[in-house]
Amino acid sequence: MTIIKVPELAGVAHGFAGRQGGVSTGLYHSLNVGLGSSDDSAAVAENRRRAVAAVAPGARLVTLHQVHSAAVVPVSAPFADSARPHADAMVTATPGLALGILTADCAPILLADREAGVIGAAHSGWKGALADIGGAAVAAMEALGARRDHIIAAVGPCIARASYEVDEAFYRRFIADDPAHDHFFSAGKPDHWQFDLEGLVAARLARAGVGKVIACGIDTYPDAARWFSFRRTTHGGEPDYGRQLSVIAL
Repeated sequence: MTIIKVPELAGVAHGFAGRQGGVSTGLYHSLNVGLGSSDDSAAVAENRRRAVAAVAPGARLVTLHQVHSAAVVPVSAPFADSARPHADAMVTATPGLALGILTADCAPILLADREAGVIGAAHSGWKGALADIGGAAVAAMEALGARRDHIIAAVGPCIARASYEVDEAFYRRFIADDPAHDHFFSAGKPDHWQFDLEGLVAARLARAGVGKVIACGIDTYPDAARWFSFRRTTHGGEPDYGRQLSVIAL
């Protein structure tokens, strides 16, 4: 099983899990944790169990119905998978809960203020980055007693600039929001751009006052053996795709 950990978060149970080490087959081989996929539900449940056991043994996993928003949910007790809130970030100060984010190209963000005993996890695609889901998660952690300058945030494996081609309308949407966003685009083929999602997510976390931001720099698109990728699946004409899990727990 591939588990990426960040040295700066040592002392906090956390990890960005890849697609290896599970029981799913076919398109979902092998550690697919996506409840929204068409994979066998028993296989998904076992994969989720394995991923949490590898990162935070004994913790109760909580995940969201992710909707590409800037909505954050404070969590103080586990909830059923069928009762997942529609949101894109969670925060908690309750030990024993494993906050889990599902991705397949979008950026997972794990956050912790070790001194305050407050953690967070967020899902950021381009819509979340534009809406500043990372900053919203930081504010919600602060409401639980965290200090912004004590928070460490890690941006996990996601689609990289070299693999993320967008059109002119996409580019203009970001420039209309803030001309400084031009920094996260480089010219590609005519009327197209290469977008640095990871860079923008990290920059917005830094702007929110986070004490330290770490970007893993791992591109999910080209490495089919290690990572699920929605864009790669789309380009390949496949009917569905798996999701990987990023976890943090107290």
